[in-house]
Amino acid sequence: MSTEENPAAAPRSLAEALRGRDDVSLAALLRSRPDLITPVPTDLTQLATRAGTRASVVRALERLDRFTLQTAQALAVASDPATYDELLGLMAGDDGDPAVSAALPHALGTLRAQALVWGGDDRLRLVRTARELLAPSPQHPSPTGLGPTVREAGAGISPGRIQELLATAGLPSTHDSVSALNALAGLFDDPERMSALLDQAPSESVEVLERLVWGPPYGQVTADPAPRLRWLLDRGLLLPTAPGTVVLPREVALRLRAGRAHRTTEPVPPPVEAAAAHRPQLVDATAAGQAYTALATVEELLKDWHEGGPAVLRAGGLSVRDLKRTAVALDVPEPVAAFWVELAYAAGLLASDGEADERYAATPAYDEWRERPAGERWARLATAWLAATRTPGLVGERDAKDRTLSALGPGLDRSAAPEVRHRVLALLAGLPEGAAPDAGSLLARLRWERPPRADRTGGGAPSPYARRAPAQPAEGTRGVAARAGGPGAPGYPADGASGAGGEDDLRSRLARWTLAEAEMLGVTGRGALSSHGRALIGAPPAPRHADTRTEPAGPGDKLPVHHRQTPVPPALSPAEQATAAAAAGRLLDPLLPEPLDHVLLQADLTAVAPGPLERPLADMLGVLADVESKGGATVYRFTPASVRRALDAGQSAADLHAFLAAHSRTPVPQPLAYLIDDVARRHGHLRVGAASSYVRCDDDAVLNEILADRRAAGLGLRRLAPTVLAARTDPAALLEGLRAMGFAPAAESAEGDVLIARAEAYRTPPRTPPEPVPDGPPVPDDTLLAAAIRAVRAGDLASTAPRRPVAGAADTAPGELPRTTAAETLAGLQAAVLTNDTLWIGYVNAEGGASQRVIAPIRVEGGFVTAYDHTADEVRTYPLHRITGVAEIAD
Repeated sequence: MSTEENPAAAPRSLAEALRGRDDVSLAALLRSRPDLITPVPTDLTQLATRAGTRASVVRALERLDRFTLQTAQALAVASDPATYDELLGLMAGDDGDPAVSAALPHALGTLRAQALVWGGDDRLRLVRTARELLAPSPQHPSPTGLGPTVREAGAGISPGRIQELLATAGLPSTHDSVSALNALAGLFDDPERMSALLDQAPSESVEVLERLVWGPPYGQVTADPAPRLRWLLDRGLLLPTAPGTVVLPREVALRLRAGRAHRTTEPVPPPVEAAAAHRPQLVDATAAGQAYTALATVEELLKDWHEGGPAVLRAGGLSVRDLKRTAVALDVPEPVAAFWVELAYAAGLLASDGEADERYAATPAYDEWRERPAGERWARLATAWLAATRTPGLVGERDAKDRTLSALGPGLDRSAAPEVRHRVLALLAGLPEGAAPDAGSLLARLRWERPPRADRTGGGAPSPYARRAPAQPAEGTRGVAARAGGPGAPGYPADGASGAGGEDDLRSRLARWTLAEAEMLGVTGRGALSSHGRALIGAPPAPRHADTRTEPAGPGDKLPVHHRQTPVPPALSPAEQATAAAAAGRLLDPLLPEPLDHVLLQADLTAVAPGPLERPLADMLGVLADVESKGGATVYRFTPASVRRALDAGQSAADLHAFLAAHSRTPVPQPLAYLIDDVARRHGHLRVGAASSYVRCDDDAVLNEILADRRAAGLGLRRLAPTVLAARTDPAALLEGLRAMGFAPAAESAEGDVLIARAEAYRTPPRTPPEPVPDGPPVPDDTLLAAAIRAVRAGDLASTAPRRPVAGAADTAPGELPRTTAAETLAGLQAAVLTNDTLWIGYVNAEGGASQRVIAPIRVEGGFVTAYDHTADEVRTYPLHRITGVAEIAD
């Protein structure tokens, strides 16, 4: 039976409306507004109170799509309570709109599901806090552009003046101001009488109304208004609100707008258009190439920081100079270098070492990551990117304190980043396979799903998909010409919004960054979502595109898309995300090139790697030669310094010859063999040790040559013996100085043995990846939701169930804890054990928190009662001295 047939069944409060919901509906509410169960409320009354707090309502309003938000705004200017027909009239206008009529039930259902609206269709009520936030006021004009009602605006007008307004408007006088304002409002609500009144208006007066009709509704007047304004003021079409300020009453504006609360409505989300279509195989191949480049870039970055990377700034992060050096080493622009650095940090492959002289270095997890298959390595990077709240695109900008934001530094977290990334990829998944999106339509869709602040305040530009108001809103007017003006700056809500306009702009920037970063990471190829990118977010297979073109016909050409696009996949749980990432890695693996076990040696002292090399070969070649160029094929160059580096690492000339012969598809060129033998012959001829430092050599002529060289002046050398020189510098500086002079010295230990200068990998202590900064409380899982609903239901039963107090106990008001003496409490519990009755008790825990519980006592002994607690749905034991009292639950 509906509330219209049975008015007594209509809920009288939000708590009663929640009490009438089933568990599925309550779970949907708590899932959409997780702040309501942090902590779990004791009963449904407390849940309703929490759902009406300002912070929670603001948070819920910010997560509504544009049409649902417009519905809430219309309810804020409707009567309280409003009927469904009144709401439909405000949204669709007097002429009606089929699209609005079709979409309104879903929008209203969303508001009801999120406890922002309660009541039946005959008594729709917006929660009080939402009405306060969205209703018009001089300080915060409504996004609808409407002003106060005649009753609200006329509250400060003298009774005599109100009677004058009635007489001028042709209405009979009344005995009091309330009935007079009601009669004036009735005139404005009547289409025929309102049209007749406007037909009498001078054209200049109509122009004034046209300027105010779509808001802001306030205007300034002088002490002696012009005749066109005086005509409106004398008939109540403009009402004074303050000295020198007038307002257009809501009833008048709605009649001029043909009943519409909004100038434009958007009941249907704008579709994401395809700008180009490519063959799916081409998209996957391009994305796989980018994924391989991403893996190589991260490895190159951490290899460059193999022995300890740049120093950590005092305030945290990389210095501008170190970021530039990193960009040069990776051969990428600085913003791209910041992205790769932040990605390695988010994946837990890079961190600071925590030493006194703190530096960045690879973590132990990097060594494990390098040994995994390529698909798994990519999946780890992509998963870390999806979940990271750190935003590399902000590097180089200024924070609120005018400090530069640095890579790896503080201040880069933006809690909206994971949501925007997933949403962008999900919308790409809704396009046909191989289709690249039009960025403008993608941003328009995101703005519809989460309206920017400018749209929430009514200042946003109308969308091309909006339903526009008629050009001739009411008979007797001459069209609409909106003009900004009026007192105060519009703002909703001034102290509760998620951020300033910059935050709204940040969401659009995050979307653009997501498109660019997904391309660099290989999630997309040529702008279209790849097969492994689709698997990464758990999206189903995409529909095939009916159009066979591979490129747009010209600039701005939009390829046709299906009117009903593929449903957007929901966000995944951590376990589901791990499964999806593993599947994406398996899809990517066959697309990546197989590592090679050979190179091509050339006579110009270079080696060409025609593809990725197996790790042992790549590591050894990286020591023996220097990388000269990168790309599809990597070119290595052999130099005396690089050969000496391999000898310092413990290799002999024979080892190097054997290594090159085993891994070259071409014969070892003679110049390269001569280079290795020549460097090896001179390697270690000089020995450097620690005195401060010394040089010894069996050939005293070599030492004479060193002493005679002017470049050795800064080393502070002096002869101690025919074959020994002492130096003032440390051994490392002495080694570098002699090598700069063209010698090939070797370091030796205190025992006189040659030290092997093998490059040791420097690692930080074990580090965990940075935790994303959550955007509010996390969404509860099904287990937590079920437990929370059970607890709320049981607590509500304890607070609302009729009670029979124990004999001699004091009466308790609703909501208060029962109060009985210790003897009465013990007697009541013992009796309940014998009769298997359920009791209502008051309980105070060790922290002093009071609660009501419904228990079925099982045993009473030793100062404790063991009982089945219906609130917690488990057996618990309670000390008797913490029970404030007991009461029987009435049948």
